[in-house]
Amino acid sequence: MENHKEETCPASALLKSLSGKWKPEIFRLALNSSLRFSLLLKELPNSNKQSITIALRDLVNEGLLERIIVKEKPINVEYRLTE
Repeated sequence: MENHKEETCPASALLKSLSGKWKPEIFRLALNSSLRFSLLLKELPNSNKQSITIALRDLVNEGLLERIIVKEKPINVEYRLTE
């Protein structure tokens, strides 16, 4: 049996990054515009704060989303797709 090297296909990497219950939905919503946490909670009514927070953190760490702090009063955070 051959030793298989870790796959380097971009499509495989994307599919692996989008695994999970909420990541694909968050990614789909981010295709249209930047997102705020409160909007995600409204758009994903069966979710909860903890699961959305974990999914957002993972997507940011994987380089698919960027976290932007909007310096308004009160301070807001937006999430956008990276380029």
